[in-house]
Amino acid sequence: MGKGQNLIINGSGSYPGGIYDKVSIRGEGMIVTDVECSAFHVYGTSEAAENVKTGSVKIMGEAEVKGDVAANDTLVMGTLMVGRNARLKKMKVFGLLEVGEKLSGDVATIKGSISVKGDVELETFDSSGGFDIKGLLTADKVKIALRFGQSTAEEIGGGKIVVKRKKNSILPFGREEGTLSAKVIEGDDIYLENTTAEVVRGNTVKIGPGCQIGLVEYTTELKSDSSSAIKSKTKV
Repeated sequence: MGKGQNLIINGSGSYPGGIYDKVSIRGEGMIVTDVECSAFHVYGTSEAAENVKTGSVKIMGEAEVKGDVAANDTLVMGTLMVGRNARLKKMKVFGLLEVGEKLSGDVATIKGSISVKGDVELETFDSSGGFDIKGLLTADKVKIALRFGQSTAEEIGGGKIVVKRKKNSILPFGREEGTLSAKVIEGDDIYLENTTAEVVRGNTVKIGPGCQIGLVEYTTELKSDSSSAIKSKTKV
């Protein structure tokens, strides 16, 4: 992508944007205009005042981008804050990712946590961390392992949706289990545990243990665990 020179920041200061090959920030750096590069790596603290377009993003420290971020491969071990939209084709989040508007891409693997104020649109969403999505989470495959805390989304839509409890390996003796809360969950094939939802709508719906569901609408099959509560159910 970038054919220019490298931008290496070891100390602190402000630097111009433009086209670079690699951007590496080990100190504290601010990039004042749009930057386009093949690699954007932050080991210290960085702030980009506008947009970042890159092949790979690696955040080991803390990075804030005021505008949009577009990247092919993203690894967040520290904190990445995006002011507007994030288009991240393949992302792995072990730390914290915050997005001010929409998050989109192909495959997301979440082992840390994400916070998105808009919609999340992906092909595969695989989370064993935590998430707070103010809009719609939509993906062909949604796989959620609930290890800790409460994960929330306004709505979840997908082809296959699987939500399961998972023991926290860090605190194996802890009693707290993760939970999921959403207003609407809609998909073709749905399996839920530890989930609270107003409406669950699908072709094949299986309600496992620990769920509180207002209405289930299904077309083919509904199975429910005796420990879960469903207020009403309708075959459509």
